[in-house]
Amino acid sequence: MKTKDLLAISEEFGTPVYVYDAEKIESQYKKLTSAFKGVKQLKINYAVKALSNISILKLFKQLNSGLDTVSIQEVQLGLAAGFQAEDIIYTPNGVSLKEIENVAALGCQINIDNLSILEQFGTKHPGVPVCIRINPHVMAGGNANISVGHIDSKFGISIHQIPHILRIVENTGMHINGIHMHTGSDILDVDVFLYASEILFKAALQFSNLEFIDFGSGFKVPYRAHDVETDIIELGRKLTKRFNAFEKEYGKPLTLAFEPGKYLVSEAGNFLVNVNVVKQTTSTVFASVDSGFNHLIRPMLYNSHHNIVNISNEIGRERFYTVVGYICETDTFATNRRISEISEGDILCFKNAGAYCFSMASNYNSRYRPAEVLWYEGKAHLIRKRETLDNLLEHQVIIDLKQKAVIEN
Repeated sequence: MKTKDLLAISEEFGTPVYVYDAEKIESQYKKLTSAFKGVKQLKINYAVKALSNISILKLFKQLNSGLDTVSIQEVQLGLAAGFQAEDIIYTPNGVSLKEIENVAALGCQINIDNLSILEQFGTKHPGVPVCIRINPHVMAGGNANISVGHIDSKFGISIHQIPHILRIVENTGMHINGIHMHTGSDILDVDVFLYASEILFKAALQFSNLEFIDFGSGFKVPYRAHDVETDIIELGRKLTKRFNAFEKEYGKPLTLAFEPGKYLVSEAGNFLVNVNVVKQTTSTVFASVDSGFNHLIRPMLYNSHHNIVNISNEIGRERFYTVVGYICETDTFATNRRISEISEGDILCFKNAGAYCFSMASNYNSRYRPAEVLWYEGKAHLIRKRETLDNLLEHQVIIDLKQKAVIEN
């Protein structure tokens, strides 16, 4: 997308607004599938939690992707987008047995990550195929908040509890058709990923009727200029060779599965905001915008970096700004960041705003969640309307407190 397109979108749809570039999503998807073209059976399941707009899901359906879901609501969104149940894997954490049973009744692939639910589900539904999520105890990624494969993680069944799993499978007669891991996000070192994969291969040998092995995702994308990212080509070359060798060792065809989210949509996203106020204090120049952590919480929650570009004045003289929001809390997007000179009314663009941005937005301070736009084949398509006061009130029940007091008296 070009700057003039983003400016036109901000003019047509207002700010704040999320804009997603379909061409970038498609190129990331094709880059990943191309890296693993040497695998006979490859399955990419897009992680819905990264960006769950139904139009985005329809785009992935068009690319022949499956879906990775973590809630029954995400499953229902996937079905509404046209996915078949068999193309949806459901990997919840800490949910009730009832929710898992409801998803299984829809025909989706179930992925269970704790011994208690595994035994309960296997006892009641031994004929339903189940995948098992293993925790390989591998610390991956640079941020403990997004690394989920370490020994103290709430996710997955410990690799050391394989004997417990085998006992449950034997006692219930349940059918284990897949084995899965996800170590976390921002995995840069290909060798760390391959090391965790070896643990999963070893575990897979304990189950004789597997149909697929799911290696999760967590591939790192660049956030800054000249930033490093996961070498997908190298990973594809090395893991393809190892997977094909393991398939022969296992003695039957297997599907290699991934569940990328951030890798597919992060770089496709742009978040456009308007500068409300430029405020000079004794030591800082603040650029305050018409958004806050209610719309983009990642910088405050994870200390994540998003490049910020003044697309109204891209070639202007750079100055140092602290970019903040309009929430009645500390909601700092960036501190002392070099940005082309900012004036009130300018449009700023936050890069890498495709993953875990809108999907984590809220109505804090009773602010409306923003609009979403998909840039597809050279045109801007509104895929979510900006919220209104009616949206804030529609689920609230208004009672007549005075009347209630009279009744009680």
